Amino acid sequence: MILSSGSPTLADGGEWLLAATACALYVLAALPQPAMRRLSAAALVGAWVLHLLLLVIHIGGVGYTEPGARLGFGPVLSMTVWLLIAVHTLESRFLPLPSVRVALGVAGALAVLTAAVFPGELRAVHSRLAPVHFALGVASYGLFAVAVLHAAMLDAAERRLRAGGPIRASSNGLGMPLLQLERITFRFVQAGFVVLTATLALGAATAGGWRWDHKSVFALLGWGVFAALLAGRQWRGWRGRQATRWLYAGAALLLLAYVGSRFVFEVVLGRPVA
Repeated sequence: MILSSGSPTLADGGEWLLAATACALYVLAALPQPAMRRLSAAALVGAWVLHLLLLVIHIGGVGYTEPGARLGFGPVLSMTVWLLIAVHTLESRFLPLPSVRVALGVAGALAVLTAAVFPGELRAVHSRLAPVHFALGVASYGLFAVAVLHAAMLDAAERRLRAGGPIRASSNGLGMPLLQLERITFRFVQAGFVVLTATLALGAATAGGWRWDHKSVFALLGWGVFAALLAGRQWRGWRGRQATRWLYAGAALLLLAYVGSRFVFEVVLGRPVA
């Protein structure tokens, strides 16, 4: 049974059916056979649509008698993966990346299952700006997740070149020069940093006083790492592995700020987060 609070009017079996179908489509999208490339792409889009429907149910509390939103670590992680797949779907129209589709199919299936099993508690929304704050926070997660994905591809391409691969426009296996891939990576970092800054500012303005809790500390540490990364790239010329290591560190801190801390409270300690 899907863990939940509140009295469901939508049958748990219905949610499980949606989740199972989305997972099956994600697994189909992850199959690496070249002959199934078109089918895999269609399966990824179908899974993405069902994934969105599940997010509306999980986060919005649709189908439950008690109003509110479920903002546990499972739905937030699930929405982050959903945003990552959305960006990939748009990007793949210009640059097909079948190898990336395999990883995203697996990640999507795991995200759907995680949100179904650990949806978090249903909570009332007391502030009109709370949904905006939440949306900005998840958007920053998604943008940095996309940046991490591109950084991983950048590191893999550089390793192939260091191993003696030919240096040409498509030598990274992605059909684009490394410099272009690097520019795209840090455009996502810049966008994520702007959205994260807005998230922190809105949170400070609407929280009725700054709280130095685990979420705030990790979020500020992540913000500081991203600020240092962008400053180092602008004025010190940081590139390659030096830059991507800072990106990975900042993303890890940001993950701990919300998803990680809620995982500890909800799953390890078994109590709600204030």
